[in-house]
Amino acid sequence: MAEKVQLFVNGQEVEVEAGKNLIDAFGAIGVKIPHLCYHPALGADGNCRMCLVGIEDGRPPIVPACKTKVAAGMKVQLDTEKIKKIQRDIMEFELINHPIDCPVCDQAGECKLQDYYMKYDGQPSRMTVKQVLKSKQMDFGCGVVHDQERCVLCARCVRFTRLITKTGELGIVNRTDAARVTIFPGRPLHNRYALNVVDLCPVGAMTSRDFRFKQRAWFLTRSASICQGCSKGCNIFIDHNREKYKDDIIYRYRPRRNQLVNGYFMCDAGRMTYKGENDDRLLTPQVDGRAASLDEAIETVRRAISEAKKIAMLVSPNASLEQMYAIQRFAAAIDAALSGYSDGCVMAGDGDGWLIQDDKSANRASFALLNIDASKAGFAAAVSGADLVLNFLNDLDRSLGEDDLTQLPATAHLVSLASSLTACVARSAVALPVASYSEDAGSLVNCDGRLQRYEAAVLKNQPLKSLIEVTRLLGGSVRNIQEARAGLQTAVAVLNDVDLERIPADGIALTASEVAHVAA
Repeated sequence: MAEKVQLFVNGQEVEVEAGKNLIDAFGAIGVKIPHLCYHPALGADGNCRMCLVGIEDGRPPIVPACKTKVAAGMKVQLDTEKIKKIQRDIMEFELINHPIDCPVCDQAGECKLQDYYMKYDGQPSRMTVKQVLKSKQMDFGCGVVHDQERCVLCARCVRFTRLITKTGELGIVNRTDAARVTIFPGRPLHNRYALNVVDLCPVGAMTSRDFRFKQRAWFLTRSASICQGCSKGCNIFIDHNREKYKDDIIYRYRPRRNQLVNGYFMCDAGRMTYKGENDDRLLTPQVDGRAASLDEAIETVRRAISEAKKIAMLVSPNASLEQMYAIQRFAAAIDAALSGYSDGCVMAGDGDGWLIQDDKSANRASFALLNIDASKAGFAAAVSGADLVLNFLNDLDRSLGEDDLTQLPATAHLVSLASSLTACVARSAVALPVASYSEDAGSLVNCDGRLQRYEAAVLKNQPLKSLIEVTRLLGGSVRNIQEARAGLQTAVAVLNDVDLERIPADGIALTASEVAHVAA
């Protein structure tokens, strides 16, 4: 447990974690110190001066909170008239040349400048001279659009490209009111994490071309989830909105802090995977290429199962741990060979040793927990001579060549349970729509062996059934996700002492030492 120290804030004694700066230490106990340039992942820059606080009997008596460590007995002043005047003066300085274009700014509702103006300033402008005009709608590359007039020169974006990606595309040029963030001539942003500068920007200077003018921040519902763009399992917020009479739509993914997985960031490719949750969805059951009712499609598949001589099942490495368990139990009940073959999800050499992984599937590690074979030889053996193939979310066209995929329906009755329209689904005799991961709940094990849980975020006007529920309708024995979790606790040794209903927000490392300290 971290060491604690006692000090005073506005005359009241508090206990905070030792070794932290004042912003982080006080933030952990709910005392907010305003700041623009400081960010925990980028360190203290000390250029905005918004976080200046008083230290009673201190030398010096006024210090930046981002650069000052807590000390036992320290007496910190946040509400004296002198500190309040400093905050008002800094805010007035920041707003001298700032355009009042909040009604058309994407950052409105999430802007620190707006928040701080309302809390620490709230005064009309005293400026009588014309504002300094700077460039607007500058294409910085990688989908980042910059408005120099809105920039408060906090340098977060500059420090990100220098300290985190180490690509150094951004810099601050000129001085005084001519200073501005810009790219070097002929060198736009060129890294796979560039859109993080949009999240880091405390104002509306950095915006995403993909999200610009799509939605107001205050209309969006923010739901915690897990990115399924690769096996890292970055923690994210799904920002979605259900307009009146319309369907619930996802508008963006943003990184959610988890120091044990992705820190404060995520890759640009992972952000864009939200589009697959909105577009090209399988929404209507298909039987022999025509739309059908769910009852008809289910009955067609049940009849095929009862008549089949050999059944093969395919499961996706993107299926949740609970879904895999329900499918495995179903396969055992009908004596079907189960394969997790999905080599097409692996892009050798694409990983960067940080967040981006070669494996573009979310839950391949669970194959090992459940002893599901994912080899090509195992797949070939499973489908050889099979007259019925049940495909559960497996995007098989990524792993098979065009010729092999074309031949599969010719030799076997192909049934797909899927949330998206793929080439494999198009070739299926029966296609059954199921809820996607943003509409369902489940657990994942990432490439580092960390078990994480996600909940349903999006609620459609006509919700699709979960994969576990459709599997039960086909004859499976697992009725719901709660039964799957209870079964997993018994069937998987490493999960015996883990309560899958109460996985901590930062996940659990599936090692003997950590699992032993998790209450079941």
